[in-house]
Amino acid sequence: MEYYIAFWNVENLFDVVDSPQRSDKLNRVLKNELKGWTADILEKKLDQLAKVIRYMNSGLGPDLLGVCEVENVFVLELLVAKLADLNRPYKIAHDDSQDERGIDVAFIYDSNLFTAQEKFSHYIQKRTATRDLFQVNFRISEDKQLIVIGNHWPARAGGQYSSEPYRMMAGETLAYFHERIREILGKDVAILAMGDFNDEPFNRSLSEYAQAEQTRPKVTRAQSAKFLNLMWPLYGNGAGSYYFENDPLILDQFLVSKGLITGNSGIKAETDSAGIVLFPEMVNTGTYPVPLRFDRGKNVNVNGFSDHFPVFMKLKS
Repeated sequence: MEYYIAFWNVENLFDVVDSPQRSDKLNRVLKNELKGWTADILEKKLDQLAKVIRYMNSGLGPDLLGVCEVENVFVLELLVAKLADLNRPYKIAHDDSQDERGIDVAFIYDSNLFTAQEKFSHYIQKRTATRDLFQVNFRISEDKQLIVIGNHWPARAGGQYSSEPYRMMAGETLAYFHERIREILGKDVAILAMGDFNDEPFNRSLSEYAQAEQTRPKVTRAQSAKFLNLMWPLYGNGAGSYYFENDPLILDQFLVSKGLITGNSGIKAETDSAGIVLFPEMVNTGTYPVPLRFDRGKNVNVNGFSDHFPVFMKLKS
């Protein structure tokens, strides 16, 4: 059985301005960002996101989709409703984190293929609240378990290097729980970490702190918990899931554990399958192939999608 796995930073998928699901504190934080964010604009944003999700997996839609920058489960339910024509029994696993802007990490999954058994939010120790690492233990069959960890690490706001220690903290947190999961479930456990890491594969937060390696032997021969970063083959060929000042960056990534590389977990990652979901209408018509943003406020472009391209990979069991 092959599984199509995707991740997408959907860029500020906010609830409507007068949402009863939002706290007064969050309303104050988001006040300026929500100007012009009406029910009609939200509807259009959902239509645009759903259009791309339907394209995935040769028009079948993803089997498992990780998302970030979603405000709450309500907007996720609206998004899933837009995918009804795929005839998939999608369910939602959502983490209501303490992030100051109220943007969370979540998973949309085909409940015929995956059963969400346990959910954990792993807090990152930081002076100001940030997104938790969101772990969901999925059962694929009676004897096969896939541990998925969603990530949205602290942004580069204020400068890449001044903010880098926060992402190092996130990387260290991920490595810590990788090791703890192995202690409980065994060294061949299938663990897939995905997300917007706001750093590239070679940055220290990933390579040193999260222990995400470039080559298979460094993972399969290691005694300690290490990941293989599936995005390394894309690095340096001009690909990017995000663009900063027209430079392509690979910020959205998949990290797989030893058990997913060897297949000893009963599930195996196709380590050469990772790529960027990029359909022509998602790309700006300028000189550089940057994502066509939907944005917000005065800059809303109802023909746009997100400031990130989605990424995808495949598993087999």
